[in-house]
Amino acid sequence: MSLPRTSISPLLKAFNRTYSSNVAPTTKLFIDGKFQESQTTEWIDLHDPATNELVTKVPKTTQAEMQAAVESSRKAYESWKDTTVLTRQQLMLKFQAVIRRDIKKLAENITKEQGKTLVDAEGDVFRGLQVVEHSCAAGTLLQGESLNNIAKDVDCVSYKLPLGVVAGICPFNFPAMIPLWMAPLALIAGNTCIIKPSERDPGATMLLMELLNEVGCPPGVVNIIHGSHDAVNFICDSPDIKAISFVGSTNAGKYIYSRASATGKRVQSNMGAKNHAIVLPDANKDMAIDHLLGAAFGAAGQRCMAISVAILVGDAKSWIPEIVERSKRLKVSAGYEPGADIGPVISPQAKSKIVDLITSGIKQGAKCVLDGRNIKVEKYPKGNFVGPTILTEVQTDFECYQEEIFGPVLSVMFADTLDDAIEIINKNPYGNGAAIFTTNGSHARQFVNEVDAGQVGVNVPIPVPLPMFSFTGSRGSFYGDLHFYGKQGLNFYTQTKTITSLWRKGQAVSRPSVSMPVHH
Repeated sequence: MSLPRTSISPLLKAFNRTYSSNVAPTTKLFIDGKFQESQTTEWIDLHDPATNELVTKVPKTTQAEMQAAVESSRKAYESWKDTTVLTRQQLMLKFQAVIRRDIKKLAENITKEQGKTLVDAEGDVFRGLQVVEHSCAAGTLLQGESLNNIAKDVDCVSYKLPLGVVAGICPFNFPAMIPLWMAPLALIAGNTCIIKPSERDPGATMLLMELLNEVGCPPGVVNIIHGSHDAVNFICDSPDIKAISFVGSTNAGKYIYSRASATGKRVQSNMGAKNHAIVLPDANKDMAIDHLLGAAFGAAGQRCMAISVAILVGDAKSWIPEIVERSKRLKVSAGYEPGADIGPVISPQAKSKIVDLITSGIKQGAKCVLDGRNIKVEKYPKGNFVGPTILTEVQTDFECYQEEIFGPVLSVMFADTLDDAIEIINKNPYGNGAAIFTTNGSHARQFVNEVDAGQVGVNVPIPVPLPMFSFTGSRGSFYGDLHFYGKQGLNFYTQTKTITSLWRKGQAVSRPSVSMPVHH
């Protein structure tokens, strides 16, 4: 495998030399604090999205290995749940420090396996790191409630307690951030955790396990299994797993929520999206266009919070030529190339789906004012590249609007008024996020109050909350009752025990009472 020497670190050069050998390395399992070779006979080939050369072989973990992971987590829970909050907090403090130290190492692995640019990959790690940092406030986050003398001589106190063994099922698009949404909060609450990273890019998760070992995380507190359908079904069905966190496609999310909920598990399921941005003619033009294109084309559009639909209101329609011109300036190349703005999409199959949806939109009447279907990246002729694509005059009944494209495609719609634009958004089944670009406070306030989306941005294109809040996608974008990270995330990973105590001063019970207790 030949890569430009100026574009990658010595670490990644060594990584490439390893993967250039005749026999591709295998991704290990991580069970009971040890990296171990799977005994499976079934493997999933993982290819560099920029070259489609084989990077590693990912095992389909056997049933016996998955059961061993659960047993390890169950055994570790017996002691981990009794560790002090300070002990867990100190572990997370050490963990955040080594993640920060190794951000570039993690980012290089993400770029190699997933394809996103190095800058974007560092952002992937950093947003996960913020959740780890927030978990270090466990002393406050895990406090219960109490009230003395709630009735005469009666005191009431509640505690937050762990659930037991929990599991996380991760998507390919954020190989570091999503596992870090899950494991740190699960651990800080006293649970043990099984993570199934995406079989398309598990390397970042495995590097994070190296770091957990380095900072002294006890064996079995986190275990890693790999695979696809069988691994998902195992997690859904295992009676020892009490809760599941999932991020991924709508079909998979609905399936996991239904199957796991049927066994009594808690489930938080972040699924698909169709995020809209309204652009009013009074918006700051330069800022609005730059933010819109970054949100539409960043990470090759492979974000659940990507802006995939722009609704241009009134005279903002005249901005189309400038939007197209600025989009043409974006550099499409391998993520490890200097100056790359857009890397490849994850697989040839993903590229094919994106191209098919663009073609479908054109056939149904959309105008393709910028076509990235046939882009050629000379240095990487076998890569899964799709260039920035803009479809205008898109209608709500078009397939390209109804489907989540998950690629660098911006669908542009037109509306006469803000009311019309909000109506378009609210009729869409998804509710992950929505944004507005305007300098008019009244319009912004109307949008915030009337739009039916869980995460709203005002002049902010990707309104993903920082970890002291929670990721609050709604409607068809989320199944469950408690969202990821923040206070809701801690509540998801804990159960509440409430103790009511009666100690009458100087009074002995003379006879049993068989009536409903009423405290005064």
